[in-house]
Amino acid sequence: MLIYVIRHGQTDWNAEGRLQGQKDIPINAIGRGQASRNGETLRELVGSADGFDFVASPLWRTRETMERIRTAMGLDPAGYRTDELLKELSFGDWEGFTTAEIKKTAPERLRERSKNKWSFIPPGEDAESYEILSWRIGAWLASLKGPTISVSHGGVLRSLFRIIGNVDENEAANMPIHQDRIVRIELSDGDAGDGTVAKGSITWI
Repeated sequence: MLIYVIRHGQTDWNAEGRLQGQKDIPINAIGRGQASRNGETLRELVGSADGFDFVASPLWRTRETMERIRTAMGLDPAGYRTDELLKELSFGDWEGFTTAEIKKTAPERLRERSKNKWSFIPPGEDAESYEILSWRIGAWLASLKGPTISVSHGGVLRSLFRIIGNVDENEAANMPIHQDRIVRIELSDGDAGDGTVAKGSITWI
């Protein structure tokens, strides 16, 4: 099964280094340009994308990115669905803050995070770790029925590299996640025999 995954375009909070999580921040002018160029690249790769399912996280930054991608592909911008499973992980009480700001108020928790970023859960009732997010993303992968084009978030892509590419937890948690490139995933047929999603290949293009 072929899947293309795109991170949403840049937001002002991305540019400022703020933890965004599930806050509904719009993309900025740079992000709009990134989305359109990714759409042009996808048009070269898959043409009119016949047979592809288009799905995005329900947050506005991913929906606007998807709509700009579809417009650049010559498709109806509204012709996609959303899936709650694709939301970014929640950073809880830390959303909206930079790490420099958090360091002033909670240096011990930040040091704890740096030691095991993949499994660290920030403070806050709804906060998640990358590990918890990866459970959601595994469920999303298992739900797919055919070739898919998806717009989601940095944490989602980290989870995909961990699940499909078997990237080390520390590497996955810290790897750069581009907003001007596309990830191509080719899942193997069938399942892994233990109820998990089958492995495959995952690469930047």
